[in-house]
Amino acid sequence: MARTIIFEWEGREYPHSPKSADWYWALGIITVAGAIASLLFGNYLFSILIVIAAIVIALHGTKHPPIHRFRVVEHGLAVGDEVYPFEQMISFSVLEDIEGELPPLLSIKNESWLSPHLTIPLDGVDADGVYEYFLHHVDEEAHQHTVTDLMAAWLGF
Repeated sequence: MARTIIFEWEGREYPHSPKSADWYWALGIITVAGAIASLLFGNYLFSILIVIAAIVIALHGTKHPPIHRFRVVEHGLAVGDEVYPFEQMISFSVLEDIEGELPPLLSIKNESWLSPHLTIPLDGVDADGVYEYFLHHVDEEAHQHTVTDLMAAWLGF
């Protein structure tokens, strides 16, 4: 099924920030402390979970985010091969950096339970044009950064 492309651009899901050796040492110290505390309280399964989670966080810290292809089409937003129709979008907002150092972000609240909140960088595309197009198809609502977004920023992701 051919779709008319209104806007198209490429971008990374988030900017990569290299982690220092101190970051990994801090992660290791917190992991060991949490695992030992969990063992002292007799919660062996939680101790294993803490170690596995720390390994996953460390591996994710070394990974560079992939480049995604974003397209605004007639009936929705396409991220790679996945299409999010306008009918399933609850609301949208454009989040802008106060200092102007980061590109604006398109924040979309979705009916999908797998990805209820999409945050898409509007770098390399006419952000005002995307905003105007979305304004005609989806309700605009003020969005705040989610707790997950804030934790990821705090961890350096």
